[in-house]
Amino acid sequence: MSESAFRVDTTARLAQWRIDNLASCTYRKSDPFKIGNWNWHLSVEKNRALYLRLHPEISNLTRDNPPIASFIIRVVCSADDWKALTHPEITDKQLKNNDDFVWPIEVPFTGKFIIDVEFLDLKTASPNGGEPCSIWAEGFTTKQSNETALACLGRMLTEGINTDIIINVSDGSIGAHRAVLASRSPVFHSMFSHNLQEKELSTINIPDMSIEVFQAFLRYIYGNIEHEEFRTHRLALLQAADKYDILDLKEVCHESLMEDIDTKNVLERLQNANLYQLHKLKTSCLRYLVKFGKIYDIRDDLNAFLQCGDRELIADIFNEVLNTWKGF
Repeated sequence: MSESAFRVDTTARLAQWRIDNLASCTYRKSDPFKIGNWNWHLSVEKNRALYLRLHPEISNLTRDNPPIASFIIRVVCSADDWKALTHPEITDKQLKNNDDFVWPIEVPFTGKFIIDVEFLDLKTASPNGGEPCSIWAEGFTTKQSNETALACLGRMLTEGINTDIIINVSDGSIGAHRAVLASRSPVFHSMFSHNLQEKELSTINIPDMSIEVFQAFLRYIYGNIEHEEFRTHRLALLQAADKYDILDLKEVCHESLMEDIDTKNVLERLQNANLYQLHKLKTSCLRYLVKFGKIYDIRDDLNAFLQCGDRELIADIFNEVLNTWKGF
């Protein structure tokens, strides 16, 4: 049996194991695959029913900080035109060993089939005994440094301490500091360094942004944005980061948008990846659609996209399909 028979393909939150045949084998365990902080295994046991297990690899990390997982798992069989069977969504289930999640499947599967696991969240127990903490939420907050200085910058913004520039947006106005804006954005730096209207009048007009989005944008610049606010506005923040040439914000948005690609957002993410030249996000979306077979789950949305989407982007999708099918 080839090594690829045990390999699990992954994206940031999706794992997919392709099995050609179990007719001559009663038990098979995948190679380890990494999602979040843990290495994982899938296994199948064929008896009267098919028993499917998902569990983290035994390690010190698993013993000390077992994952608390929320996920959707399904099996797609090549028989009957790729029939799919989906387990009810699992929410906040702690997984320590291979008996913590067992799915007995009574429906017989023959021929090729695919096991598809989409992780919705991964948490660890709080060391203080509070609510479990999402590892993906932690991943954002740990990027902040020098908390005292950032707190002072945040106070300058929220309390309006010595503001010297007014920003007029589509539905309101807010005060800020030239020096902070200029230090974070070469576009703002240019505005305040030359004899432009913004320098003379001490105002900036940004009619294409709401005050809610612009406040989130400023809070990122001043270092006091909360994780949920960031996630709520990350597409608009990506647009602002591109417009004002704030590369670190653009990269943070890029990385975040790759973490939770799903069938509801993949086409929008693909178009934004193409618009803002986000190569990793574009590649992830194309893999999700084609290699992981999600293109069949969004046929109506895809047909609408094919009618009015960017021609080059449509060609990229078809090229990904052709390249993937070469491997079959």
